[in-house]
Amino acid sequence: MNTPTKKLDIVVAVDGSAPSDAAVDWAAHEAALRKRPLTIVHVVQLPVVRMWPEVSMPQELIDGLIKEGHGILDAARARAEKVIEAARSAARVTVETELVTANVLPTLIEMSDRAELMVVGCRGRGWLGRRLLGSVSRGLLHHARGTVAVIHDEQIPAEGAPIVVGIDGSPASEAATAVAFDAASRRGVELVAVHAWSDYTFYYEMPGIVTEDVRRQAEEILAERLAGWQEQYPDVKVRRVVVMDRPVHQLLEQAEHAQLLVVGSHGRGGFASMLLGSVSTAVAESAHVPVIVARPR
Repeated sequence: MNTPTKKLDIVVAVDGSAPSDAAVDWAAHEAALRKRPLTIVHVVQLPVVRMWPEVSMPQELIDGLIKEGHGILDAARARAEKVIEAARSAARVTVETELVTANVLPTLIEMSDRAELMVVGCRGRGWLGRRLLGSVSRGLLHHARGTVAVIHDEQIPAEGAPIVVGIDGSPASEAATAVAFDAASRRGVELVAVHAWSDYTFYYEMPGIVTEDVRRQAEEILAERLAGWQEQYPDVKVRRVVVMDRPVHQLLEQAEHAQLLVVGSHGRGGFASMLLGSVSTAVAESAHVPVIVARPR
């Protein structure tokens, strides 16, 4: 078992569901691209029996859940190793497994503080087969201390498709930009940089502000934010999208033909803000492609 101080690279949480399998596939491919170790974790959360007087959880049930958990980890490890082998990475990518008996969300939040990237499926199953998006992926998006990838199992993105990143100039979007450029460079694909705003009230209350002037200013800001990254990644072709639209709508529209969508965990206030927590949560839940929510360390 990992010690509390051990740093982790890519961590994927599994529970044996279809979205969990999709998360394993994506995480293993990402580990091969980055040439970084992969840790597969399964958290056994024991069901609570509320009775009076209190009774202990039957040991047979506990043993059964732990045995099932090891089976889930074994299957996930075999799946991950198959993906890594198919990627033919020049570096040997190690795969480790970890079973923890605890509450699921607090365990994953703690691991996110030590991990470079946490990967989860868009939903999962509880000990009685209940669907969870819910609770685990949404909770991790809100409370993780590092970058989180939410993987959807509805469709398989094309490998040559572009990567989309939302940019508003906040520290969170700067973190998202760093992740997106790195991902685009490793995959050899185009990067679509999106800046959107939609506070129409701003324009009604300040009629002297001309929309085209604001657009021009937004384009200048976007160019400034991208300049340093384009110098660092000259191999990445960038397409800029600056538009007055609802950020969620525009990001999801651009992601329709993408293989990955990257956003920040929050944004700044004011009319130009596009990466508020509600936006990152909305795109993570609604997109049909993997979504990375980046946080500045």
